[in-house]
Amino acid sequence: MPNYNKVMLMGNLTRDVELKHTAGNTAVANLGLAVNRRYRVNDESREETTFVDCEAWGRTAENISKFFSKGRPIFVEGRLKLDEWQDRDGNKRSKLRVVIENFEFVDSNGRGGGQGSNTQSRTPVPADDIPF
Repeated sequence: MPNYNKVMLMGNLTRDVELKHTAGNTAVANLGLAVNRRYRVNDESREETTFVDCEAWGRTAENISKFFSKGRPIFVEGRLKLDEWQDRDGNKRSKLRVVIENFEFVDSNGRGGGQGSNTQSRTPVPADDIPF
């Protein structure tokens, strides 16, 4: 049976990107994304927010860490990954997260640092080919 695991999300970072390195010096970035959904019920506008944990690896992780900070919009493409572990009490725990494979700047200025406009104009940039 064929399988397909693809996620595309656009939202705002809920916190600054946390960049770490593995023992083999591979960069890994952890970030939170807030994705809003606006809808109407009986002529009343409503909004719901979904919070998604994401991780990126290698140059993608380094570039996201370099160009993005809390509150900035980002478009990410990736795949779902299920993390499973046992807590201190021996209970099984699990959590879905998105492993980012590509990203795009959403700001009008194409930079992710600091506070700025949120114009939602997508500027495609291959995650591993940022010219810096």
